[in-house]
Amino acid sequence: MKTTTMFSALLVLAMAAGCAPDENAVGPAQKAGKAIDDAGDRVAAGLRAPLEKADEAAKQLAERAEEERRQIAERTDEAREKIRDATQEAGRGLEKATGKVGEKVERAGEKMQEAAR
Repeated sequence: MKTTTMFSALLVLAMAAGCAPDENAVGPAQKAGKAIDDAGDRVAAGLRAPLEKADEAAKQLAERAEEERRQIAERTDEAREKIRDATQEAGRGLEKATGKVGEKVERAGEKMQEAAR
């Protein structure tokens, strides 16, 4: 019986030694987790460059749009100034024309008075 007991004790010790976790060993869940992390890192790395290009393109587009807005504002200001100048010139022309019409009406009146005498 001592042999059986001794054999049983050795068997239990051997099984316990075989079942002891190896601290350096990686289990299946850890391997799967690492594979998922690695895949996520690869996807992120693959997306990083296109996203940076898209950000740069958006920045350039915004800069161009701002430049266009500035140029339109300048042209609008120039057009307003030209309209104001043209309006003032038309006003001066109207004043001259009104003065000339007034003079002609005055002469016509004088001629009518002379003819009536």
